[in-house]
Amino acid sequence: MPYLPRVLYTDLMARLLKELAQLVIGLVEIILVTRFILKLFGANPEATFVSWVYEMTQPLLTPFLMAFPTPSVQGGYTLEFTTLFALFVYAFIGYLIQEILDILDTRRNK
Repeated sequence: MPYLPRVLYTDLMARLLKELAQLVIGLVEIILVTRFILKLFGANPEATFVSWVYEMTQPLLTPFLMAFPTPSVQGGYTLEFTTLFALFVYAFIGYLIQEILDILDTRRNK
């Protein structure tokens, strides 16, 4: 591995950390939006993909379960407010992580 000056190395690590945080939060948001849409349109939970999405998102929703009602309409259409709330919370957490990393990066560069 070639030698990198310390400043260049820390800049690279800071950028990598920011991009990793964006990627993780982005993936969480995408899978939660997918769950919300599948629930909204009454997707069959026995379908492999739908079942996989529900299983993957369940741990993400656990802290918010029972916080909001989940109204259903005849035909299986469900408006899951818990998922919407989780989307906002995880987006806010992602924003906070980005801001903290920016503050740390700014302090380091002074």
